Amino acid sequence: MHCAFSHSQEESVCARTECGAGRECVPNNRGESVCRCLQRCGERENWVCGSNGKSYRNHCELHREACLTQTKIHTVHQGHCQENPTKRDVSPIVCFLSDRDWLRQRVIQWIQEEVKSDSPASNVSSANELLHMYFKTYDNGDSELDSKEFLSFLKHNETALHLTYSKNLETNALLRSLCVDALIELSDENADWKLSLQEFVNCLTPTYHPYERKCALEDEVFEDGAETQMECNKCVCACGNWVCTALACSGEHHSQELAGEGGEEKEMTEEEWSRRVAELKALQVQ
Repeated sequence: MHCAFSHSQEESVCARTECGAGRECVPNNRGESVCRCLQRCGERENWVCGSNGKSYRNHCELHREACLTQTKIHTVHQGHCQENPTKRDVSPIVCFLSDRDWLRQRVIQWIQEEVKSDSPASNVSSANELLHMYFKTYDNGDSELDSKEFLSFLKHNETALHLTYSKNLETNALLRSLCVDALIELSDENADWKLSLQEFVNCLTPTYHPYERKCALEDEVFEDGAETQMECNKCVCACGNWVCTALACSGEHHSQELAGEGGEEKEMTEEEWSRRVAELKALQVQ
């Protein structure tokens, strides 16, 4: 039987339990306190460079990933890491839940501030009305917004949004595009990778809370930020999807080969590799 606990009950159960950095105390179904990895971190920006060569929006995000991946990660210095990883250290560029939610919150905040302002361009009485106006502005006439149109909507007030994920301009542009896709997926009820007017409004309505997908692999469920290795390539769980690098495994890396029947080795073709990556990405749970 699964028991639901109120916030006050959780505080009572966890009053004497201290969890390490990146963890939080919650009661289990027997009413006992247990520590688990943080589900979410705050949105405050205080970038730090981790010992794994990865930049984190704040210390909480660093400790949360250390918990999820069960690895030791410490802060090397304040600010972004130098983006010059060796081939062995390459990770896929992904939009994590924290990145997606940060972007969504910035847009919601911008919309709310524009409604309250005295700007002639915001001569509307509600956020809903303003979203309707922007939808009509950037829709190409098919009554839907695709990722390109959504990105144009964000660029409408790029300065106010401060959409900076990385010091590297190319990486920043890619991350922004990936997070736009993640935002579209957030409220895309018919999975056509476009947003109708209602889906667009839902996406940017603070009270809209869709289900959060997690990643699955071999009967296990993984949280956002979890990593796994596939040959010499690294795969990362991001917004419910496995995202993998696509390095050619040779030399100092493990070879892209499969053991065939009788123990002989069979070279993995590019088509087979793509299929394996696709199968991994398809392993998702709600």
